[in-house]
Amino acid sequence: MRYLSRAIIMTLSSAMFGCGFTSYRNDWKSSVNHQVGQLGYRNWIVIAEASFPAHSRTGVSQVNSDAGIPEVVDYVLNALEKTQHVKPNIYLTRELRAVENDVAPGIDILRDQIKTSLHSHESTEIEQQSLLTLIESAQGSFDVLVIRTSTALPYSSVFLELQPGYWDDESEKRLRQRISRERMEKLARPVP
Repeated sequence: MRYLSRAIIMTLSSAMFGCGFTSYRNDWKSSVNHQVGQLGYRNWIVIAEASFPAHSRTGVSQVNSDAGIPEVVDYVLNALEKTQHVKPNIYLTRELRAVENDVAPGIDILRDQIKTSLHSHESTEIEQQSLLTLIESAQGSFDVLVIRTSTALPYSSVFLELQPGYWDDESEKRLRQRISRERMEKLARPVP
């Protein structure tokens, strides 16, 4: 009987870790470092509040951390800043700005801590449901890393959409204009 119980536990443990879950008992920082090196353009990192839903789809990895959101944001941004291949577009929930401290004690302090942890990166506010829809859409084709933190305050998750670190929107726009211009020039040439 003891052997059977142990076998079941081993099987469940293997299944859980095979689906992309990492325990906070493991070093979450090592897990983040490993995964940041593998993530690229169009991948997402969600630094999530404690109640963020677990996802069961392939393409989603979850790391559990006993640290709060500001500490994890700081750590992840430091890790991303050391890479050359990706940079983040940062999204905060629009609701975070509207949550009042009297109904969520500590939210004012958390907002200030998150702002500091962003390393002067600009952020965009989007409603949480829209961000969750973007994540669900992305996870069909791209990897999503969810780092669940110990922060237990509403709408405090931080969403990072990874972009190429060596290519920006302006460069992409100029490239697309050049391709379009060349296509039009080719179409406008007289036929011999």
